[in-house]
Amino acid sequence: MPPPSSTQQKVLVAQFVNITAASERQATKEMKPKTQQQRSISLNDSLIPIEPGVDAKRDDKDKMELESTMTYLEKHLGVNLENAELFIALEIVKAPNLGEITRRGFVEGWLSQGAGFTIEGHAAHVQKLALTLSDDDDLFRSVYRHTFVAGRESDQKALGLENAVVYWTMLFSPPGFAWKSENHDWLDLWKSFLDEKWTRSVNKDMWNMTLEFALKSTADESLSFWTEDGAWPSVIDDFVEWCHAKGIGKSEKMEVEHDE
Repeated sequence: MPPPSSTQQKVLVAQFVNITAASERQATKEMKPKTQQQRSISLNDSLIPIEPGVDAKRDDKDKMELESTMTYLEKHLGVNLENAELFIALEIVKAPNLGEITRRGFVEGWLSQGAGFTIEGHAAHVQKLALTLSDDDDLFRSVYRHTFVAGRESDQKALGLENAVVYWTMLFSPPGFAWKSENHDWLDLWKSFLDEKWTRSVNKDMWNMTLEFALKSTADESLSFWTEDGAWPSVIDDFVEWCHAKGIGKSEKMEVEHDE
């Protein structure tokens, strides 16, 4: 792909500015008296708060903030905010968090996609990626890993467990990668295990290795790829032991020995 021209960059910058300006104009029309009340938007029962007294609709022109970001994603791109489409779009523009898109991320992200310079073209591109997300391991891995970046609170190095479970549910469900095998719904097992046994936050290593375990367990539900001296984080070791205790994932050899 040839390097982007200054004209192409200017077109995307203008689009970015127009989106934020349109949000401001609409906000002016729709503003209601109760500006001091805390407001929030729902994301599969996970709430993104807007602090009292903060007018989130007045965006800095170097970034879209919460109101503009959600309007852009849902109204302009037609993204379903309740499934993995949300994270596809956020990965494209390298959003630093769920409620913010920077001008640089927007311009450089769309230029890198080669998806043209119209909102309609960008919306179609997101839908095209959504159709291949479950089968394209490289795409899914990129989207999955950026979710950790965008999903954290700005001052935190880890994801809160409640939010991480919401994101796993979105990513491991259509149009994302179905974490299931012939006999087991691994996503449900994973969530049950966490609910019973895990109370801590989710760091980057746990987040990334959960994906690797998901890919392997989908292909090999006996979990024969797992060994006690492997490089898995302790939470994965505990999950495998939890599964074994329930008779899930034992190798044929182990089952024969148990029968004897």
